Amino acid sequence: MKNVLKVFVAVCFLFSVAAMPAVAGNVVKLQKGEPVHLAYWFVTSGANTSLGMDTFRGVEIAIEDFGGKLKGHPIKLTGQDEMCGPEGGQAAASKIASDPSVIASIGSNCSSAAKPGVPILWKMGIPNVSPSNTAPFLTDPASGPDFDGYLRTCHNDKVQGAVAAEFAFTKLGIKKAATIHDGSVYAEQLQQVFADTFTKLGGTITSQEAVSPGDTDMRPVLTKIASGAPGFIYLPMFIAESGHVVRQCKEVAGLEKAALMSADGSFSPDFLKAAGKAAIGMYHSSPDFSALGDTYGKFLEKYKSKYGVEPEAPFHAHAYDAAMLILNAIDKIAVASGDTLEIDREALVKAMYATKGMKGLTGTITCDEHGDCADPKIAVYKTGEADLKAGLMPTVPFWKKY
Repeated sequence: MKNVLKVFVAVCFLFSVAAMPAVAGNVVKLQKGEPVHLAYWFVTSGANTSLGMDTFRGVEIAIEDFGGKLKGHPIKLTGQDEMCGPEGGQAAASKIASDPSVIASIGSNCSSAAKPGVPILWKMGIPNVSPSNTAPFLTDPASGPDFDGYLRTCHNDKVQGAVAAEFAFTKLGIKKAATIHDGSVYAEQLQQVFADTFTKLGGTITSQEAVSPGDTDMRPVLTKIASGAPGFIYLPMFIAESGHVVRQCKEVAGLEKAALMSADGSFSPDFLKAAGKAAIGMYHSSPDFSALGDTYGKFLEKYKSKYGVEPEAPFHAHAYDAAMLILNAIDKIAVASGDTLEIDREALVKAMYATKGMKGLTGTITCDEHGDCADPKIAVYKTGEADLKAGLMPTVPFWKKY
């Protein structure tokens, strides 16, 4: 695995070695043979590596499908580990921003990494598209001008949190629910959308609790939750913490029959390893790939043929769309002058925001003025014994509202 990750972090599509391109203001000038340089910042270490690996593969396939070149220039891809946290996000973004050859970036995976990282990139004029940042804050106008160069091809958790709440209240008939988050901007905002929507529907939120990343003993928090006798617990956290909660929940008096639901942040075979048999019968909210068409099916065939495995997380197709959005925009605004290719990053971000009706793997990509570009389709999945035995997350939705 260590060798795989070394390749994962260092890999690039580079068909020639060239000197550093010239940068004048925010215009990158490429001489003949110099590459169009894209940088990713994904989580490539720790418990959530599957999320980063999966999105990286989506980007890699997109570059291949684009032809590996743009206006005669090779496409170069390099990357950094954002470690699914603010410190890692800041470090990864700083490394990318220090390289004047980077035209645009793809990332991060985790919203907590994006919050400090995106402003660093944008200060250097580098536009960014994320395939998996779902926290509402990142495209909220209140986030300010530091996020003016930020877009995403994944859903906004204003959608996911509402779907989860509607499922609990309308499908399961739950009247009392509790939530747990890990303090990350992703989990905290997602559980809040769930709580607000559930309350508006007529339900009662008995408790909103928090744990810390790295916590392993969840019994004190679960005991506190049990005092409110909820019939449903929403825990939209990442793999390790979600696994501990699910394993320990049934051991706490009063929660033996509570329904459990996590979200896309733990929708991975690695979660099944973390939760074990306790995962059987629980729910996840995550993108609905059953709603996608033949193009996605062909992508899956290529993915499995190239890597020898099924996708390991929910955002591989969103990563493909993120890369294609950037490449199409560069192709549109890049100007050839003799042997020089000029790429104005200010014009690039405008072209990215102007994306309308792009046929992506995940649907029709149309970016609004805040950077939300997704055609969101969220479903609810239920893990069964067969899924656990196969070591794969369920692929057929248990419920969807459309």
